[in-house]
Amino acid sequence: MAENWREDEEYVSYIEDLLATEEVQKLANYTQHMNSTRLEHSISVSYNSYKLAKQFHGDAKATARAGLLHDLFYYDWRTTKFDEGSHAYMHPRIAVKNAEKITELSDLERDIIVKHMWGATITPPKYKESYIVTMVDKYCAVKEAAEPWLEKINRYKLRLKKEWN
Repeated sequence: MAENWREDEEYVSYIEDLLATEEVQKLANYTQHMNSTRLEHSISVSYNSYKLAKQFHGDAKATARAGLLHDLFYYDWRTTKFDEGSHAYMHPRIAVKNAEKITELSDLERDIIVKHMWGATITPPKYKESYIVTMVDKYCAVKEAAEPWLEKINRYKLRLKKEWN
C-alpha cells in the first residue's frame, strides 16, 4: 500500500470526508488482488495517482478523490457475472453510481472512474488525470498480486545462499 499517505496533510484533506463514510470503509471487507483489500488498493491508487497528478500539473484533488472511489463496488469480482457485460465494463459504472450517492462528482472525476479500465474496455480516457489513474491502477494491481510471490522467491534465495555458505 502507499506508505506515508496519512502524513500528507494536503492529500488527507482531499479524501478525509470520503474515508469517513461507511460506503468507503466497507471496501476493507473485500479482497482485491489476492493479498490486499479493496480499501488498501483504492488508497494506494488514489495516493500514487495524486502524487503524479501534482507532478504533471493536473487536478490533484479530483485525482485523489476519484482514485479512492474508482473501485467502489461490493461484490466478489471473481465470482459475480453480469448479463450486461464483463466485470471490467460493469464495475466502473457501478462505482460511479455508488460514488454519486456519497459525493457530487465533477465531469473529470466521473471520467476517471468510468474510464479507469481502459485497455480492457474500448473508450479511452478524456483527461490526463484519467490516464494517470488508469496506469497507476494497473501498476498497483500487479504490485499487490506479485509482492507475496517475490517475497517467497527472495526467502528461497536467502535459504539457498545460507545452505551454500
